[in-house]
Amino acid sequence: MIVVPVKEGENIEKALKKFKRKFEKTGTVKELRSRQAFTKPSVAKRKMMMKAAYIQQLHQSEE
Repeated sequence: MIVVPVKEGENIEKALKKFKRKFEKTGTVKELRSRQAFTKPSVAKRKMMMKAAYIQQLHQSEE
């Protein structure tokens, strides 16, 4: 459960923005979208390998 402390006199929009930020950090929406469709283990592994290669390439370009 997400709890957002609201100070007295604080704007509703600001509190809603805090809530959205906390909700996004939990990764709930991302997990729900990933569960909507089954991905084969081979496809998931390939995707992970491609992501790792991309990240490695970024780190090498920084150096």
